[in-house]
Formats: sequence, C-alpha cells, structure tokens
Amino acid sequence: MSEKILVPTLGESITEATVSKWLKKIGETVEADEAIVELETDKVNLEVPSPISGTLSEISFKDGDTVEVGAILGSISKEELEIEKLTETNKQLENNEEKEVIDQKSNIINLDIEKKPQTKLEEPLVLTEDNSMEPKEEQPLLLTEEVKTEEISQQPIVLSPAVRKMVAEKKINLDNVKGTGKAGRILKGDLISMMGANPQPNQRRIKYGEEERIKMTRLRQTIAKRLKQAQENAAMLTTFNEVDMSGIMAMRKDNQEDFKSRYGIKLGLMSFFVKACVVGLKLFPAINAEIEDQDIIYKNYYNISFAVGTEKGLVVPVLRNADEMSFAEIEKEIKKLSEKANEGSLTIEDLQGGTFTISNGGVYGSMLSTPILNPPQSGVLGMHNIVDRPVNDNGEIKVKPIMYLALSYDHRIIDGKESVSFLKTVKENLEDPRRLFLNI
Repeated sequence: MSEKILVPTLGESITEATVSKWLKKIGETVEADEAIVELETDKVNLEVPSPISGTLSEISFKDGDTVEVGAILGSISKEELEIEKLTETNKQLENNEEKEVIDQKSNIINLDIEKKPQTKLEEPLVLTEDNSMEPKEEQPLLLTEEVKTEEISQQPIVLSPAVRKMVAEKKINLDNVKGTGKAGRILKGDLISMMGANPQPNQRRIKYGEEERIKMTRLRQTIAKRLKQAQENAAMLTTFNEVDMSGIMAMRKDNQEDFKSRYGIKLGLMSFFVKACVVGLKLFPAINAEIEDQDIIYKNYYNISFAVGTEKGLVVPVLRNADEMSFAEIEKEIKKLSEKANEGSLTIEDLQGGTFTISNGGVYGSMLSTPILNPPQSGVLGMHNIVDRPVNDNGEIKVKPIMYLALSYDHRIIDGKESVSFLKTVKENLEDPRRLFLNI
C-alpha cells in the first residue's frame, strides 16, 4: 500500500513552485505529518508533510525541478514498515510459545546446578619469574609532544599593549599571523612583516575558479521581475526631506525601561514611523491607493508592509490594520514577522494585502536612497541612518541627530503637492511624537 505526495495549493495566483530540497531519502522511514520535501514559491518557502507513516519509496522530481499545483512529488509506502512490524510480532509470539512448551516440560528443578558468580578482576594479573600471579602496576601517563602542542594551541593569545594597539588600528586578522616569539607569541615585528608581505590569493577564486554560475532562486527571480515591472509600469518619482530625531530618541530613553517591563519588548523606531505614516495616509488617501486598469482603488484600511533583508533575499511582510494597533502591538508583530522571515517560515498570508511600504536602509548604514515601489502599491517610504549634523534651530546652529527621508510614489495618481505634504506630515509627527497621541 502506498500514498502519493502531492503539491498542495500554494496560495492566491501561485500555480507552480520549485523543489528546493528533499528532506528525506528513498528508503528512509517517515512519520505522518513529518516534513518530507521543501518547496520554494515566488514569495515563501514551505514544507510538504508526509500524508502517512511509512517509507519514502519514490521521488518523481529532483531538487531544482519546477512543479505545478497537484503534481505528484513522490510516494510513501507503508507495506515494508507493516511487514517488518508483523515479522517482529510473529517472532515474539514464536518465542513466547517455545518458552511455554519448555516451561510445561521442565517441571523438575535441579538443585545441584548452581551458577558460579563471575569474579571481576579489578587489576590485570601478570606471570612473574616464579610463576606466581601478581597484579600489574599501572604505569604513569606520559604527556607526548603532540598533546603538549595541542594544549598550548588552545591557550588564549597573549598580546603586548603595542601589538594590541596595532591590531586594533590596522584591523589585522590574527589567524593569518604566525608568531615568532616564545611559545608562538605574536610580536610587533610579526605584524610588520605580514603587512609588507604579498597579499594572500583569493580563497574563493581558488575554490570556485575565475567565475561561478549559480541559478537564481525562485524568490530572487520574482524580486527581479517585480522590481522591473515597477520601473516599467509606474511613473515613479522620489521626494526628500529630513527629520530631527531628538524628540523620539528622548522619548525612548525616558520610557524604555517602563515600556519593556510592562510589555516585554523594547520600544523601537519602527512603531513611530508606522504611526506617523498612518496619520499621513489618512490625510492623503491617494498614497494608500492603487491603479487597476482604468480605475483608482482607494484603500480605507492601512496594511503597512515593511522590508526585511534575509539570506535568500528581500521579503515584505505586512502589519494588518496598523491603524488599530498600539505601539507595543506594532513592535511585537514586527519582531514576530522578522523572525519568521529569517527562519524562512513566512506564509502567503503574511505577505499579501499591503497598501503602503516602509523600507529601512538605515540599519545597513545607508545615508540616502530612492526606494522602489512595491507593486501594486503607489508609495514607499525610505528610512536611513541617523547622523549628527549641524542644523539651524531658531537662528542658532546646533548639532542634532538627523535622518533623511525619501518618498517614492506613482506620479500617475499622486501629485507633487500630495507627496510633499504627506512627507511633511510624517516629518512633523516624528519631530514632535506627542502629536501621535493627541491625534492632531
């Protein structure tokens, strides 16, 4: 008896996937609902569970193959497993029956036969010159040079103050330095010699050759396709502004401990930006809209997408009904979705339905960028790193933490006045975060 492994329904508008990797090999046993193969779709990776307990008997598609919804990936056989169980059960029954027969026939107990206790030799015995047996004395354990070297290598590296300073200034990797001092100690001369030596050859080049060709993942292909579509289909334009982050940073500093103790999570920056964007989207609904054929669809709900960079590529999970969420709820949901993104466990539902996107390139040190639209959305806000800059504060030059903001928008439905006014509204609410609580 066998059960087919089918490609499940993958979500709205997704008809095919790529076999990322098989988690089991042919002949291996699996339990019911145990993950057996991983599929990669345009948006997320998902695991296909085994329909029954048994043995993986067939694999129809190998890693990298494209499969459609409903296709047969392979099959699980439970015959071999059942036969093994039956065989084992029969053996047990036979042994039990044989034992019963022996017990029935052996109704006489022989008291003359005694089991002699086994003598445990605690110490090995050797034959002496007079043929007597004496315990062998244990020889002391000698430390070989090999062991000594190993122990020395495990000891922490001791550096002189001059060497430590030079390592810190030049950012030298000590793994590539061979010490010539006592017990392999690294001297300043060793560092100077290394700096004057020819650079080591590129290890990646040695391993993979002059060039390496790797097939793009389905996620990366989808990202490339959607970004190109955004450039081709939208009349994209970007406007900029700067925001003084002093108010937010002071509020976070003053209330961080109380916030964390009450809600169990840190008060970050994203919750302020989400709240400020929701205020702006309510005032300028065109930025929360999208174009479909000849129609403009205005969204009266506020699902804020936020970009998360993962090892496999950029994903954009969604905060649903962000206007109805508190600061703590926003921070918790962002943390949960970010963890799922890095684990590769996001679902289709986690990525669908966004109306506006926030992208934070500042976490990677970006000073300024022109974020690209996330179709079919019409607006995306780009955050950047916070840098202390001199600014004019009521005629007085002061150094303040400044962040550049960038709003990319679809000029087909959003005019310059709306885009600039929206960004100005976001700026005002961030510079005076009390406005977010006063609903003004």
